[in-house]
Amino acid sequence: MRAMPTPPAIVVKVDPEIADMVPRFLANRSRDVERLREALGRADADAVRAIGHTLNGVGGGYGFPAISELGARIEEDGGAGRIDAARRAVDELADYLARVQVETGEAS
Repeated sequence: MRAMPTPPAIVVKVDPEIADMVPRFLANRSRDVERLREALGRADADAVRAIGHTLNGVGGGYGFPAISELGARIEEDGGAGRIDAARRAVDELADYLARVQVETGEAS
């Protein structure tokens, strides 16, 4: 059996003025994934929607529009009670966070 290839890193360039805040920001997003998985396990669509709303609002300000986009999907799916769809978006967010590599420079 062959090993699956390692997915490529996702390189995000962040503004040097906020670079020192980015590790904490990303750690908080990882905690959000944990909270989302707990809420999904309880089928708590309101909590999923609320956490998604937060993600939607914070990603772009730190130079991570993908986090905002995934947050918007999670918020919408949670608000509509689509737990399975929200779970897929949370899995995508977890994958993104595992693969993101931050570089300082002109924000991308």
